[in-house]
Amino acid sequence: MKRSTRTGGFTLLEIMLVVMIIAILVGGAVLLFGPNINFAAIVKAKGDVGTMATQLQMYNSQNGNFPSTEQGLRALVEKPTTEPIPKNWSKGGLQSVPLDPWGKAYNYQNPGTHDPAGFDLWSNGPDKQSGTSDDIGNWAEK
Repeated sequence: MKRSTRTGGFTLLEIMLVVMIIAILVGGAVLLFGPNINFAAIVKAKGDVGTMATQLQMYNSQNGNFPSTEQGLRALVEKPTTEPIPKNWSKGGLQSVPLDPWGKAYNYQNPGTHDPAGFDLWSNGPDKQSGTSDDIGNWAEK
């Protein structure tokens, strides 16, 4: 009786064909869903700005003023040691100051250019440049 020497498995050609099909499918998915990834980042930045704006309003309610530009958003997670020293500082709901979805720090200015009676809080947006049309700030909702 003759035994077959061929063992079960795939040939290199079959494996390469499957890898090429997977690569084509992944490439198509990236082209199809790529714009949605940027949309999700913009939504996250708007959410972060809204959350930090709420925390800044609470800071103002407790202390009678917003943090200075120099104190910045850090005042939401660490008690400032420079003037104006907050009277009733307490750590709010933030564990740390987040970065925007593009890996940059959020910008804070008090008094604000867009809101001289309050503050401006913004992300530089996808282009990572401040002062451009894709900036995402607390003034956009007003």
